[in-house]
Amino acid sequence: MIATESLSKRFPRVTALDRLSVDVGPGVTGLVGANGAGKSTLIKILLGLSPATEGRAEVLGLDVATEGAAIRERVGYMPEHDCLPPDVSATEFVVHMARMSGLPPTAARERTADTLRHVGLYEERYRPIGGYSTGMKQRVKLAQALVHDPQLVFLDEPTNGLDPVGRDDMLGLIRRIHTDFGISVLVTSHLLGELERTCDHVVVVDGGKLLRSSSTTDFTQTTTTLAIEVTDSDEHPDGTRAVREALHARGVETQDSTGLPGAGHVLLLTAQGEETYDLVRDLIVDLGLGLVRMEQRRHHISEVFRDSDEQHDAQGKEAVGHGG
Repeated sequence: MIATESLSKRFPRVTALDRLSVDVGPGVTGLVGANGAGKSTLIKILLGLSPATEGRAEVLGLDVATEGAAIRERVGYMPEHDCLPPDVSATEFVVHMARMSGLPPTAARERTADTLRHVGLYEERYRPIGGYSTGMKQRVKLAQALVHDPQLVFLDEPTNGLDPVGRDDMLGLIRRIHTDFGISVLVTSHLLGELERTCDHVVVVDGGKLLRSSSTTDFTQTTTTLAIEVTDSDEHPDGTRAVREALHARGVETQDSTGLPGAGHVLLLTAQGEETYDLVRDLIVDLGLGLVRMEQRRHHISEVFRDSDEQHDAQGKEAVGHGG
């Protein structure tokens, strides 16, 4: 769907993209990075709206440098910032965008009604956009990106400004864009947990450089770390401490981590096979404590950034050491 090769974009004072090479296939792909990581710049280049300084990129087999108009016919785009006219209705605006995409009047009206129904705005479709909530405005932006039945949509920070319920609703819509309609999605976000839940594949960029590109399953695979959470009791008012001391007495090292709200702390230890599970269960029974959870910990996308920061710190210290 998307391929870039040594793609760079430089401005006078900053390098927004730095030799970025990545391939994105069908499905729902997350483009994750902190604000200023180069995500929006990449989307503008992929739409043929901003030229790259060097390198090349293709979208749906079309060259972004020479075939931008053809790309925009086949791709929908939901911008990050509010860009909606307040005095027109959702129907008027989305019909206008459908006509701009080349649909004839009747088809534009039919597609608009279907799309607004899909994003949950059908009942409110004739109200002026200026009276909409933030969540409704985001849905209008999503509708105009979908109305011309694109093969691929770019969604730039679609959950910005939404409360937790609104974010969940938007993420559900994004997932259904692919599962129900077969449209592939490239969605940007700086909220890592959203992408873990929504995407098939994740591309991580930082400072315009590619940190990692792989399936969400690979990012969140299980580790050998076992997370244990227990209740307290009258005999052991600090159940976590009691388990920790009992494990240490048997030569098992542990680490503390924050637990679920109201459920104390989590102990982390390295699982050495089934015998570790048996040991923990027996200890908890002997101590008369309740087991809240015992599970293998999963990696999280955020660890890619942490590992990168640690690597940069190590390289910096090494450079200082050599310099001394």
